[in-house]
Amino acid sequence: MSADNFTIEAAQRDDSGKGASRRLRREANLVPGIVYGGRKNPQSITLSHNELMKHLEHESFYSHIISLVVDGKAEDVILKDLQRHPAKPVVMHIDFMRVSKTKKLQTRVPLHFINEVTSKGVKVQGGVIAHTMIDLEISCLPADLPEFIEVDMANVELGQTVHISDITLPKGVESVALSHGADHDLPVASINKPKGAIEDDAAEDGEAESDAE
Repeated sequence: MSADNFTIEAAQRDDSGKGASRRLRREANLVPGIVYGGRKNPQSITLSHNELMKHLEHESFYSHIISLVVDGKAEDVILKDLQRHPAKPVVMHIDFMRVSKTKKLQTRVPLHFINEVTSKGVKVQGGVIAHTMIDLEISCLPADLPEFIEVDMANVELGQTVHISDITLPKGVESVALSHGADHDLPVASINKPKGAIEDDAAEDGEAESDAE
């Protein structure tokens, strides 16, 4: 859990449609959104674009329990989806999902790769690290939700691949992919030969074949 406590103010939104959403963004600098889940009906909301952008500067906001206060009533939510303008620093729409302290939730948390520069495959064997994943879908109770998950590359050698099952997950946290079976044990990162070295190896193989002929 992060030490950060995120609270964001919102208001109920009665109008709907693309035209209404454009007016909110253009005239009032508000972001349209929705909060859903739990035993309540989905609720359309608006929130300050400036306030939201300040929260989005923190990585932990994306994988943290947020106190969403809608017209004075607070409820625990997580950020579920975020739509940004393709060319401008503008949030177009945001989705929140309600969470219960006693019910497991599913969400994605970022992966932090540590000991990359000093790993055996890089420092000693001259390899290059390639990331296949940057976040992981997990299932846990809200109290166990981590801000991020570490992937230790210290002992990974050249040619090796780190899979989901190789990651040490925090207590109470499960991988959604692995819950579907061992055939869902996807690669997370690997240490490979630099591109130039691969091309050199291929050239040497070609020369060796020519000599043999």
